[in-house]
Order: sequence, then structure tokens, then C-alpha cells
Amino acid sequence: MMKMIPFQLRSGATVIGTEVKLPKTTLLSVSTDKGYIMCGALDVSLLNNKLKDRAIIAGRAVGVRTLDELMEAPLESITDAAGALGITVGMKGKDALEKML
Repeated sequence: MMKMIPFQLRSGATVIGTEVKLPKTTLLSVSTDKGYIMCGALDVSLLNNKLKDRAIIAGRAVGVRTLDELMEAPLESITDAAGALGITVGMKGKDALEKML
């Protein structure tokens, strides 16, 4: 099953959270037009190395089980392109999304 949930940021912008229920796991992501944050399933190393030419803006939070937790969790890792926007490891997901607008 899949759910899409809108979240409003401090800036007033709306971002879209996506929850995908899979056997024994749930994929979580929240995206803007420029980038996204995601649960621990995100392979940041792959994005930074094999897909470097795409300059994907993304951050990864681990240990989250809900979209609300993803919004509040500190990012455990980020892509190089996210770092270029001023997004940092340890930044809350919702704060990183503000920089992705």
C-alpha cells in the first residue's frame, strides 16, 4: 500500500511525503521539486559516486518508522549536492527540506 501526505513547512511551502508499505519494511520519503529526504534505505554512496553526474540533492535519516519521525530526525548522511546547498549532517529533515525549495 502507498500513501501520499502533504506537509507544510515553516516557509509556508508544501512538500509531499510518500510512504510505501513493503513486506517487512516501509519506505519513507519527503520531496520538494529539487530534492528529498528518505529513510535508511537511501544509498547516499551510490548517489555520490555512480550517479554523481546527476547532482542529486538528498539526505538520509536512519531509525525512522513514520513520516513525522523523518521530518524531525537528524540526517545521518547527505549527498554532495545537498552539502553544496548548505544542508549538513545532523540537520533535521524538515530544515533540510526548507533548503531544497
